Amino acid sequence: MRGIRGGLIVLGTVGMAYGAWLLLSRQDLGQIAEVVVWLAAAVVIHDGILAPAVLALGWLGGRLLPWAVARGAVTVLVLLGPTVLVAIPVLGRFGAKPDNPTLLDRDYTQGLLAYALLCVCAGVAVALGELRSPQRTVEEE
Repeated sequence: MRGIRGGLIVLGTVGMAYGAWLLLSRQDLGQIAEVVVWLAAAVVIHDGILAPAVLALGWLGGRLLPWAVARGAVTVLVLLGPTVLVAIPVLGRFGAKPDNPTLLDRDYTQGLLAYALLCVCAGVAVALGELRSPQRTVEEE
């Protein structure tokens, strides 16, 4: 297992280094600055909005809902939350240009709804798995 983990770390590091090289060698300074702003905004939105919201809703769900339902709901939040945040610019068609119809050329709402359905199915599967597992004891709660 250690070898696999080490190999994945090396593979990820090589992939990130290649991506950084592509960014630095093929983009001008203005484009690189835009990427840095986008990445910083992604970190702020994730750490400042999404993660606290998921933690708060998970805690609240754990108090108000049965255990299996709460686990399923947290699964849906973790899967769907980041995707919805990333999809906001696409769904709002903020980058659409009339002179370039190939940008934002499809119905992204349908794709997001299909993904949301898959996330709900995953949440139901987690909840059903929790119901089928041996009952939790008071010490585990």
